[in-house]
Amino acid sequence: MTRTAVQARPLLIAVGLAAGPAVALGLARFAYALVLPAMRADLSLSFATAGALNTANAAGYLLGALVAAPLATRLGLRTAYLGGLVVTAAAVLASAGTGSVPLLAALRLLSGATGAVVLVLGGGLAARAGRDAGAQQATRLLAVYFCGGGAGILLSGLAVPPVLAAAGWRGAWVVLGVLAFAALAAAVPAARAVPADDAPASDRRAGRLPLRPLAPLLVCYGMFGAGYIAYMTFIVAYLRSEGAGAGTVTAFWALLGAAATVAGFLWAPLLAQLRAGRGIALILGVLVLGAALPLLPGGLPVAMLSAVPFGGAFLTVVAAVTAAARQYLQPRHWTAAIAALTTAFAAGQCIGPVLSGTLSDGPGGVRAGLGLGAALLAVAIGVALLVRDRRAGAPAAEQAPAQARPPAQSE
Repeated sequence: MTRTAVQARPLLIAVGLAAGPAVALGLARFAYALVLPAMRADLSLSFATAGALNTANAAGYLLGALVAAPLATRLGLRTAYLGGLVVTAAAVLASAGTGSVPLLAALRLLSGATGAVVLVLGGGLAARAGRDAGAQQATRLLAVYFCGGGAGILLSGLAVPPVLAAAGWRGAWVVLGVLAFAALAAAVPAARAVPADDAPASDRRAGRLPLRPLAPLLVCYGMFGAGYIAYMTFIVAYLRSEGAGAGTVTAFWALLGAAATVAGFLWAPLLAQLRAGRGIALILGVLVLGAALPLLPGGLPVAMLSAVPFGGAFLTVVAAVTAAARQYLQPRHWTAAIAALTTAFAAGQCIGPVLSGTLSDGPGGVRAGLGLGAALLAVAIGVALLVRDRRAGAPAAEQAPAQARPPAQSE
């Protein structure tokens, strides 16, 4: 096999595994913002209630992050990843069948929990696929994997608005569910192609995850989770309030998804050269720009422009934080580290929608909620600058990549 073919195989696996974030993030989580205005009108939901439904999803995400690693130990990475993907798709599809707020909240909770399992364990599989890669290639694989979320946003942006106009919000959930099940066609062969864990049994005892070196990353990631979700939950409602029609919303969401899809490829070479904290801070700076644009004078045109910097940064933050954790830790800790970071991220997402939704119901309207999100992201920049570059913490990953081994999980 040629060197090019050897290098291409992990990349193709990462592309297939990216169907996981496409479903867990793009379809099950972020597409809610597209369906929300129609649901609010039909079900007479306040912004606070709409935010609470997304908080239910974030609470499920928190639960899923906590159980992902133990679940993978019990069932195996592949089985747990694919099983979570199936349940997430089923929960999305089932959302079309009820107008009950408690039932919708339960489905949002379920899709959040299984979506987190998919995201965490898919990251573990992507790390295993690139276990012999150096820092730059490993960063590229993680960026490709998380770009799946952008592809899901792009897909939902093209599919949902026309369906909303023809079949309402229930029809939109049906289409999202069908797309989620269709993603299995890419995810299943990719998961099966990931090399088996051939580490000795003694190496599979990961031991206690060292949280101290991860502390600034955990705080930063939690602030990011609380800040970005305000934009992703309420930006479509804001566009509607500024007079945007279905075509404009479709264009905006597709632009956001397209920017998120290609961003990882563009950021990866730069991130591989920058120190971890500076790289994360730089991406967060671009994200703050995107989050702040709708708050500036100019109305709808300026808000539309925000899709480019925001879409081009928010999923790359996820990849950059994950890559930073990879620098700090031995390979046996990678999956546990992704789970811990996702837990902090989910905790922030639990807080963000309620706070921004409550502010949006006040005299400041949706702009106030969006302003809160931008402020939290600005604080996250300062925390990111506290993250030190400690490559010595992961010698097997950075100094001797050929001997690196994937996160310890049973098959």
